[in-house]
Amino acid sequence: MPNIIAYTVLLLWPLAIILMFRKFSPERAFIWAILGGYLLLPEATEFNFPMVPPFDKVTLPNLTAFVVCVAMLGLRIRILPESALGKICLAMMLMAPILAVLTNTDQLRFGETHHGNLTIVHEQVEPIPGMRIYDAISVLARQMIILLPFFLARNLLVSASALTEFLRALVIAGLIYSIPMLWEFRFSPQLHTQIYGFFQHSFAQMIRQGGFRPIVFTPHGLWLAFFAVMAAIAALHFARQASAQDRPKAAMIALWLAAMMVVTRSLGPQMIFVALAPLVLFFGPHMQLRVATGAACVAITYPLLRGAELFNIYRVSDWLAERNPERAHSLAFRFFNEELLLDRASERALFGWGSWGRNMVYNPITGENTTISDGLWVIVIGQFGWIGYLGTFGLLCLPLFLLWWHYRRMPAPEVPPQVGVVALLLGANLFDLLPNATLVPLTWLMAGALLGHAEAERAKNRAEHARQIRTSPGREGLLASARLEAAPTARDARRSKEAGL
Repeated sequence: MPNIIAYTVLLLWPLAIILMFRKFSPERAFIWAILGGYLLLPEATEFNFPMVPPFDKVTLPNLTAFVVCVAMLGLRIRILPESALGKICLAMMLMAPILAVLTNTDQLRFGETHHGNLTIVHEQVEPIPGMRIYDAISVLARQMIILLPFFLARNLLVSASALTEFLRALVIAGLIYSIPMLWEFRFSPQLHTQIYGFFQHSFAQMIRQGGFRPIVFTPHGLWLAFFAVMAAIAALHFARQASAQDRPKAAMIALWLAAMMVVTRSLGPQMIFVALAPLVLFFGPHMQLRVATGAACVAITYPLLRGAELFNIYRVSDWLAERNPERAHSLAFRFFNEELLLDRASERALFGWGSWGRNMVYNPITGENTTISDGLWVIVIGQFGWIGYLGTFGLLCLPLFLLWWHYRRMPAPEVPPQVGVVALLLGANLFDLLPNATLVPLTWLMAGALLGHAEAERAKNRAEHARQIRTSPGREGLLASARLEAAPTARDARRSKEAGL
């Protein structure tokens, strides 16, 4: 149960956002409004009002930043992507909740078995209610609010300097957050309990490798671990780009944040960091964009292959069993749950089962939930069907595809290095959405920033191409020749007219 401090901090955060926008540039204020809310505000704390989604650490900063940008700064925020594919993905993501509600008005009953016309009631179990039009309005409103960092970043964080500002904010936040991370690493994850009055997750899941993994104010230790990946990768980027005078300091910061990966005690994010670090240190933006696009391809095709039963995932757990039986057992359990949830989703494949936990698998007699959903992809498919999945993941993957296509033939010096690094972080986040549900406001912020950058570069190229056509000597020569050819014709016509007169 949240205490008065939790509600007070949540209530005061909009005022902090207003002060940020008054003191800093819109780009910096927006970044810190979203990043600070994610890292500092309490979990599972919300203000509930009728007919609107709950205001929590996600929706409240998103909505406040949007209102301040539009009402206080007078910014014109473009909502629709320029590409037709982007518009389709956005429409699918927003329409999926409405369609899910309209196709899930039935109750889910338990404690009964049917034998022909005979119904045997074993025990009285509370049914899961059918969805109502009110639910469609609420879920659609929440989807829109969740997308606000995407819309704002697409307008505010378009330039290379804005992307640098975002990476710098990650490093600063990582350095600040390393202090409570080390404290919880040593004394156990207690800060959320001590400050906000309750623990936000299962304490048992924070015990790993003979010690504790920190969680601080994030949803889970894995979420914090992925943020540590982002901060460390951003620090490596600055260490590589730093001048000879500043490089020792930048290298020390990068080493410190890299050491925080050990503190997280999370193997998956640690492996992601090990994979990304060489790409940031030794490769250019072209290779980084290729890897990020490849990760996006894996993220969007893996569920399709699983759904079509074209990929035998248990080969991975069998291979791992020879090396780490404990991890293999955990992975096999995860795959088994995904199979159950996919079978459940296939019953209403197009639009899903909606919310209220209707997408889970329950014991038909007791009504007990028998499954655990981890990966975001299986959650989205179960709730909003393949329409919702393709819309959500399509909108997240689209910026990487557009950037790769735009920069594929451009010389490396013309590709901003920070674009490749942010693309790598987004690609890694998309890949992490397969085993986990680490879709946070920062994910939408990165996707929106990269989409805005890709659209701006495309518009700049079109303008440059049009300018070259207007000023090219070849075109002027053609126009001059056309005028010379037209001149005698006009002169002859005039003489003929005069002779006729």
